[in-house]
Amino acid sequence: MQTGKASWLRLRTPVLWLALLAAMGTLSLYASPYTVIMVTNILMYVILTVSWVLFSAPTGYISLATAAFFGVGIYTSATLGGQLPLPLIILTAGVASFVLAALVGALTLRLKGVYFAFFTFGLVELIKHLLLWYEVSVTGVRGRFVVSADNVTIYYIILGILVILLLTSYLIRRSRVGLALQAIGEGEDAAAHTGINVSAVKTFVFALSAVFAGAAGAAMATRWGYVDPYIAFDYLFSFTAVAMAVFGGLGRFEGPILGAVVFAFLRELLITRFPYVYMLVMGSVLVVTILYLPQGLVQLAQKSTWRRLRGHREPA
Repeated sequence: MQTGKASWLRLRTPVLWLALLAAMGTLSLYASPYTVIMVTNILMYVILTVSWVLFSAPTGYISLATAAFFGVGIYTSATLGGQLPLPLIILTAGVASFVLAALVGALTLRLKGVYFAFFTFGLVELIKHLLLWYEVSVTGVRGRFVVSADNVTIYYIILGILVILLLTSYLIRRSRVGLALQAIGEGEDAAAHTGINVSAVKTFVFALSAVFAGAAGAAMATRWGYVDPYIAFDYLFSFTAVAMAVFGGLGRFEGPILGAVVFAFLRELLITRFPYVYMLVMGSVLVVTILYLPQGLVQLAQKSTWRRLRGHREPA
């Protein structure tokens, strides 16, 4: 009996993930168009959050460059739309974001703490205003129109990007690269003395995380029709990814995913029904979470599970 129960517990998580994937894969068959659009928005935030966690959670580096890579993807789609097929545009956006992140990482990942956070935030503003200057001064036109795609197509592209990201994150966490990242987070000097090429590992994973943000930006741009530097390089994308990760909890693989889903759903609900107070509500939720659930929603789930286990163990 105990062996069967243990086997079920081992299989439960993969079974739940497969069931969820099957439900998501068939969503367009039974959901309304509005639901498809809303779920696409939620999945976009999950991608931004998990891509941020991929590098920042194990290393302790607080990157605020997510909006820069997301914006590069948006402008890649706006520039190449109509000239290339959408899958190739998304691939190009991922490569462009990888190259940008690799260059930035090679130059700046020697910075630590608040200095790195400030630099990555400045990168978003720098690209935004350089692009704005170029459009106004050189082209004479601000912003670009984007070739649109239908909502179902965008949904499945975003879902595919998310699945690849989750697999990548899972494999990295259990690889030598993941162990190297954990060692770097615990102490870079000690990691370097054990033979880890600290600069190469940090730069590679930082650039890899940017690929998914750029790909998501390229896909989402086809929904908006028109973009300009302020839309594409909105710094809130960076801060929202960090907030969602903290809200869910960084200690477990599923924590940032849960945080992004709940946070994004609340955002969509509040911004459509209570547009004048949604920022106040979201800020209050974050403050309460940080004060009473410092490990995020995962901490709440763990406490609930522990109470149930204690209840089962108590004699009748």
